[in-house]
Amino acid sequence: MDTTLGIDLGTQSLKVVFYDYNAREVVASASAPLEVMRDATGRAEQEAKWWLVALKQALQQVSASVRMSVRAIAVSGQQHGFVPIDGSGEVLHAVKLWCDTSTQQEADEIMEACGGRERCIELAGNPVLTGYTAPKIRWLRKHYPRKYQDMALVLLPHDYLNFVMTSRAVMEYGDASGTALLNVRNRRWSRELLRAVEPSRDLANCLPELVEPGEVIGQTTALFSQEFGLPTGIPVAPGGGDNMMAAIGTGNVVPGQLTMSLGTSGTLFAYADRPIVDPQGNIAAFCSSTGGWLPLLCTMNCTLATELMKQLLVINNAGFDAAIDAVPAASGGLIVLPFFTGERTPNLPRASASVLGLNPENCEKRHLLRATVEGATYGLRFGLDELRRLGIQSSEIVLTGGGANSRAWRQIVADICRLPVVRLAQDEGASFGAALHALWVLERQLDSGRGIGDVTREHIVRQPDLVCTPDETTSESYADGYAAYRRAVAGVAPLFETDGARA
Repeated sequence: MDTTLGIDLGTQSLKVVFYDYNAREVVASASAPLEVMRDATGRAEQEAKWWLVALKQALQQVSASVRMSVRAIAVSGQQHGFVPIDGSGEVLHAVKLWCDTSTQQEADEIMEACGGRERCIELAGNPVLTGYTAPKIRWLRKHYPRKYQDMALVLLPHDYLNFVMTSRAVMEYGDASGTALLNVRNRRWSRELLRAVEPSRDLANCLPELVEPGEVIGQTTALFSQEFGLPTGIPVAPGGGDNMMAAIGTGNVVPGQLTMSLGTSGTLFAYADRPIVDPQGNIAAFCSSTGGWLPLLCTMNCTLATELMKQLLVINNAGFDAAIDAVPAASGGLIVLPFFTGERTPNLPRASASVLGLNPENCEKRHLLRATVEGATYGLRFGLDELRRLGIQSSEIVLTGGGANSRAWRQIVADICRLPVVRLAQDEGASFGAALHALWVLERQLDSGRGIGDVTREHIVRQPDLVCTPDETTSESYADGYAAYRRAVAGVAPLFETDGARA
């Protein structure tokens, strides 16, 4: 048996998937939980060493024979995290994550130094948001100057795992475009953004080499292989951010595809063969990890919000769909703005969740749960509108992420977005995408003309019996519900806006 290993370093867990590419089946998967250190300042951090512990725990759940069948590896990782490394290869500080909102001041300072939000978009394709990597670097400089001076290398979470596996520090264009330091149009570091982050030091010296998506970045070292129970000397692919790997795992590698991920965060994205830069900054102008671009909308509160509500309302997974089904579309006028940890889109990093429209008829647990699901989905529907404004069209949505396991939620997505929703037989999303990315790089060693589209066409299987088509009557109800949601966002936004963050 020959397999590729996809590793998905998420926020709440680390997952491994072993894919037998000859039999075309996932032969093993396992996961290990991760904690997040949070406080009232918006801090959200993890220790990098926790990731290695979780990786070992996940791998130990898989038999040695399967582990030794691995022929190539790729890593999918949570985007935007900041891993500062010293000259000895040691991590200097706890990793500030994508969902950390404590660096809004630093984001504002960087944009001001560049000439404002619009100027940043002109320079690099994206504004500088508090979730991105750039303000985290400035934050370390301000609060821990000694550590900052010792910083020799800036890595992202998936880059760090690559570094541990191969001893080589590199970065690929997809994940790099989420730092707010890369000019996505020419795929080069923006000198202006680098100077805005740090005017007295050349940060380019701390940024790793940028590598092409289809190349081997290195091989597993003997030290890594011995500690983690994997073969020595097997090729490691560049991998990428979790959304970039989910794009591969859902076949979103050619124009005309649309993927929605219902994970801790919610994302909606499409592949493009040219840079898609949003002058308004609502759609992130990211690169893909396959040679193209990946215009994307991100919300910070998706299953994070529904899990909090399930816990509050004492509704378990088994009762989730039944509770939602018992409530009519638009939840009797109840609206939940699920901004529990602040929000990226709309750009309200200081926001908190809101419940509006309570009355005697909808003041029930099940209404509150459905309204939370609808609120999370309305946020992603906004992304659909924005992508269409930029010329991105699709006739269906491929759904992935934990929320996609809910039949009721799948139907809500179809009805709110008025598009058919498709599920795939391989529901591992980003981890499966990483396994396919590893396979692509492995096969390119024998055939350099092998395209990622060839791999996805051959290995991704649709599930026709799980397709949800929109119900026209329900969609009409949601048209009114979505309009009410947008009015609610506009109404509460002034309560949470900062000078650098406007909804």
